[in-house]
Amino acid sequence: MRVIIVGGGVIGTTHAWEAVRRGHSVVQLEREPEARGATVRNFGLVWVSGRAPFELEAALRARELWEQIGAQVPGVGFRPAGSLTLLRTPDEVAVAEEVAGRPDAAARGFSVLDPDAVRALNPALRGKFLAALHCSRDAAVESRQALPAIREYLAGAGDYTFRPGTEARSVQGGVVVDDRGARHGGDLILLCAGAAHNGLVREVAGDLPVRRVRLQMMQTDPLGEPLTTAIADGDSFRYYPAFGGTSLDLLRRNEPQDPVAEENRMQLLCVQRLGGGLTIGDTHEYDEPFPVDVQEAPYSYLAGVVEGFLGRPLPTIRQRWAGVYSQCVEPGELVCRVDAGDGVWVVTGPGGRGMTLAPAIAERSADVIGL
Repeated sequence: MRVIIVGGGVIGTTHAWEAVRRGHSVVQLEREPEARGATVRNFGLVWVSGRAPFELEAALRARELWEQIGAQVPGVGFRPAGSLTLLRTPDEVAVAEEVAGRPDAAARGFSVLDPDAVRALNPALRGKFLAALHCSRDAAVESRQALPAIREYLAGAGDYTFRPGTEARSVQGGVVVDDRGARHGGDLILLCAGAAHNGLVREVAGDLPVRRVRLQMMQTDPLGEPLTTAIADGDSFRYYPAFGGTSLDLLRRNEPQDPVAEENRMQLLCVQRLGGGLTIGDTHEYDEPFPVDVQEAPYSYLAGVVEGFLGRPLPTIRQRWAGVYSQCVEPGELVCRVDAGDGVWVVTGPGGRGMTLAPAIAERSADVIGL
């Protein structure tokens, strides 16, 4: 089968991986010289810990698939680092203890650690906290180098062609016509256009049950020592669906968020890049039109939280950016996957779990479509 994939982000690229793995010919079109959307504006975290119960099986499968991809493509930078959610109040500790006692805790790799155990696992954490929720199943990849590495591997291992700087303008009768008038014919066409919900996607599939979400993040100079796990703060309990329950309800009633964190719907996530720098975020904005500018208050707040956990000043912050991702709003759905007819499918809306779940989403697409 000849497969045409529109979109060079992580969803499009993992669909290309899955199609080539199953023996099909793939042409992948990307309107930019390189993917520039949410795929390269994220943490690179394979985040099992916070997934809702209905997502857990897919998250664990995706984590397994990322490890397999990383073994075949070392440039992906897969590493099974795990994570520590650092807890500053007794109510946060109570949430951690509740989720660590649930039936799915072993599958997630949950355990609650005291400060000495935390520092034995991650010696860079010399600051203040009461305890931490350890998730041994969390992992990381290098989001800005993973996709070029995968494409290079596919080009050498299968019938695969990547066409950057090529914008798909129309789809009809099994043919994608690009902005130069070239025609790309296939037996199957997958539109994986990320946060571009209008244009070709709307023309082919209509208005989809998705929304766009904007976030702010930053990157530091090298830390100068290993941060052996990803880290999060207790505010992440408020935003990730895995942590709902009686203890979280009490936390929300007893401990309002810091005003900056609440206004910007913030949690701390932090992961060390292979080069030593820290990627730190993030915020959430849902109401469009989104601001043109990034705001300094969230950056200052997040820097202070990380410094409190490290017990030292952060290295110089060298980059700040905003990104926009597509989020499916249908309850209980991992992604918006739509059969638009005539061999055309749209796959979008994984939300902030796109980097985590992409390989499992692609595998499921292949099964559903019959690749």
